[in-house]
Amino acid sequence: MTAPTPPTPPFRDPQLPFAKRIDDLLSRLTPQEKVSFLHQYAPAVERLGIAAFRTGQEALHGVAWMGPATVFPQAVGLAATWDTDLVRRVGEAVSREVRAMRARDERVGLNVWSPTVNLLRHPLWGRNEEGYSEDPKLTSAIATAYTRGLRGDHPTYWRTAPVLKHWLAHNNETGRDVTSSSVRPRVLHEYDLRAFRETVQAGAVAGVMPAYNLVNGRPNHVSPYLREHLRAWTDDELLVCSDAGAPSNLVDSEHYFDTHEEATAAALVAGVDSFTDHGTDGSTIVARVGGALERGLLTEADVDAAVRRQLSVRFRLGEFDPHHDPHAEAGAFDTPAHRALAQEAAERAVVLLRNDGVLPLAADARIAVVGLLADECKLDWYSGTLIHRSTPLEGLYERFGPERVEFAEGVDRVLLRTSAGTFLKVPEAPEAAAAVRGAEGALDPALLAGRTDLPPLTTDAVGTELALVEWGEGVLTLRAPDGRYLSVAEDGRLRASADQPGGWIVQETFRLEPHGNGHLLLHVGTGRPVCVAADGVQVAEADAGAEPEVFELVLVERGEDAVARVAAGADVVVVVAGNDPHINGRETEDRTTLRLPAHQERLLAASRAANRRTVLALVSAYPYAFEPGPLSAALWTAHGGQAAGAALARVLAGDVSPAGRLPQTWYADDADLPDLLDYDVIGARQTYLYFEGDPLFPFGHGLSYASFSYADLAVRVEGGSVHVAFTVANTGAVSADEVAQLYTRAVEPSVVRPRRELLGHRRVRLAPGERTELSFEVPLSAFAFWDVAHGRWRLESGPYDLLAGASSADVRLRGSVVLEGEPSVPRQVLECGLAAVDFDEQSGCEIVDRAKTSGDAVTPVGGGTGELVFRTCDFGTGTTGVKVTVAGQGTVELWSDGGVAPALLTLGTPTAGPYDHVDIEADFAADGVRDLHIGLRGPLRLAHVGFSG
Repeated sequence: MTAPTPPTPPFRDPQLPFAKRIDDLLSRLTPQEKVSFLHQYAPAVERLGIAAFRTGQEALHGVAWMGPATVFPQAVGLAATWDTDLVRRVGEAVSREVRAMRARDERVGLNVWSPTVNLLRHPLWGRNEEGYSEDPKLTSAIATAYTRGLRGDHPTYWRTAPVLKHWLAHNNETGRDVTSSSVRPRVLHEYDLRAFRETVQAGAVAGVMPAYNLVNGRPNHVSPYLREHLRAWTDDELLVCSDAGAPSNLVDSEHYFDTHEEATAAALVAGVDSFTDHGTDGSTIVARVGGALERGLLTEADVDAAVRRQLSVRFRLGEFDPHHDPHAEAGAFDTPAHRALAQEAAERAVVLLRNDGVLPLAADARIAVVGLLADECKLDWYSGTLIHRSTPLEGLYERFGPERVEFAEGVDRVLLRTSAGTFLKVPEAPEAAAAVRGAEGALDPALLAGRTDLPPLTTDAVGTELALVEWGEGVLTLRAPDGRYLSVAEDGRLRASADQPGGWIVQETFRLEPHGNGHLLLHVGTGRPVCVAADGVQVAEADAGAEPEVFELVLVERGEDAVARVAAGADVVVVVAGNDPHINGRETEDRTTLRLPAHQERLLAASRAANRRTVLALVSAYPYAFEPGPLSAALWTAHGGQAAGAALARVLAGDVSPAGRLPQTWYADDADLPDLLDYDVIGARQTYLYFEGDPLFPFGHGLSYASFSYADLAVRVEGGSVHVAFTVANTGAVSADEVAQLYTRAVEPSVVRPRRELLGHRRVRLAPGERTELSFEVPLSAFAFWDVAHGRWRLESGPYDLLAGASSADVRLRGSVVLEGEPSVPRQVLECGLAAVDFDEQSGCEIVDRAKTSGDAVTPVGGGTGELVFRTCDFGTGTTGVKVTVAGQGTVELWSDGGVAPALLTLGTPTAGPYDHVDIEADFAADGVRDLHIGLRGPLRLAHVGFSG
């Protein structure tokens, strides 16, 4: 007799809504199973037929870390296209490759950790390459396009589930897990939250990842903003995944909590749903959650809420409906369409910064291609392994023919002589030496070990000539004649073994430190000097007592001499300069200057001296400051992926008219930059929104081989929106793209407002003589600002300029509109007092946490002195007293204009802790509408000021 088929459990029924199916599955999971799901690597539940699940697959500009994949331009390069349709198609291609790669390798995950929507507030941030723009509007437009491509178009099932990085106000690698970003309410709402908000509200985001840093004194992983803002923007169940190791940082480096149980509980309650910690081993997190449950710090309902959000993503990815998942067989890998798209993206990302007419290059030109990046196709930390590769030199060879192109890399060619008179020698290596780092894929490439299968360096009487490149800050690489870089593996031996510098800790960089009559060769990765031992050259062990070798640097040829030779005989010189994405500016390491490294400045100067027709092609992850005047032309492109060289060559040749635009301001000098940790874009006048100086190149800048005219500006207000239209015509001789940009400016603002603010843009292709009309519908909310006096958005009545043009500085059309909003109303301080954080201006202060769970206070930086200014405070018919809510120790002084006597309030005895606030009162007489100043002295925290009358 055949046993009856058991009924299909509701969570397996595709006819039911996801919410009901998740309810059913949650009811079937044991408490222990649910807790195990909170780790990044959720184990399988075999009794229910549930597979293991991993959150997190890097896919910033292609599938990363899992071996060969299509490599598109870096994220900042994709943003430089200002082309949302293109970026959507790139996202779609990446998601199809994720599916295809997962079909053959289950390590590839469908929950992708990208894009990065941190705003490029400061150009020295080491991870500039990962973001899109300094402007929140452009950032959200590009991020929305990419996430829509990653998600797919099916109404129910997602091709991949994108997670936005890194929540919130995160633009420094220096002390990134212990520094706090002081973010005033206007900056929070108008700037940092905005890029996340508009992208989440577009509906193609599965979750976010909190950043390592603190905001206003509180770690992002326990931020109340996750609940107050993120989850309020959408009805979707958003999955919040911690950054790697961040849960442990709450105790280990930030010391914000005393125990890991407290920290884990606080993060879970705040909204973290998946804990990325301790690699693939979930036992530590499981134990911490278990301990928190036992101590009453968590409830089972807290765990259920987090597991529900994870399951929501898994259901949307089709995991429980394999026969209904439209994406199960929709993978595509390294297709001709993907290769063509990679080249299209690279071409569209090129920005022409300057041109005196030398570009496009003449078809019969004799071209000298020089520079350290001329024959490179660099990858960054979040790249896949190249399947195809095109360098600028290869692209120009292919386009113009090798007989018309000469090349000089510009490296310094050196020998390293030991104190014994011998020279460093690179031994012969077997054929296997050509292996490429990371080609096999790795869930955590930081764990990839250096090669030990090759012979270590030795010494002999002749030695090996090495190619030395100085990348700035005294950091250099040394390369053997066969192209392999000198590297140090775990055994401490020095080998020529790396195809490129790379790794979480780069093992291919060195410094030459003067010592006696020579130099010590210091290995940056280990911090140890190189020594010569009987069994090979190695780094000295810290406790072995080995004597560091003192080397004499023998210069065989200067790079600038080689450059000058080929430059002198050419019609035009293309100098390809920029950065290596693994050196001096990357995750964990901020830059220290906008300047090009001295080595590359020498090469550029040598080219200019030998040939006035010099073109600078910058290939970099971030802006540089340089003198453009002596150059015939200058271009910039981010590291453009597998087709970078062919794309650059086609732009130089005029096959493609450049139409990339700068997604961030290029400043002229380091002196134009605020401190890296100053997140107050308003007070510090940062980004094109507030910068009052003269940039090297403005936001939105980019030239073309064509010319364009703008006309027929029309502006009207209707139905809660401002409607703007104008025409753009190609007045040039070639077909080309134009990126038309629309900005606004409040003409008579009551507070500091942006000098220009992007409202929208269009990238359009026009044939010679062709004209098109562009129209924009801008909601009135786009003209509002965050009114700190009343804690809400406010549209201010008055005139607003509408500016249309080719960049934030190249305005071709001007119009204006008078909008009816709300008038400025003084602060009613007698009714509700003043939250200290709601200041209009400040100096010497920073925002800190009022309590560990929520709330803000203000304190003088370093316990010194500071001042807060509150404009237009209405004291009514008069006040008689003031009460301040403070913690710590110090003095609060209040004064106003008009001869009002100041009030001095002193907290002499320190409070028990920084969160133990007390009230102090004093006499204070003021009436009418006045500006209020509050001075702070000492290590005290001011939370609130109240008045009595």
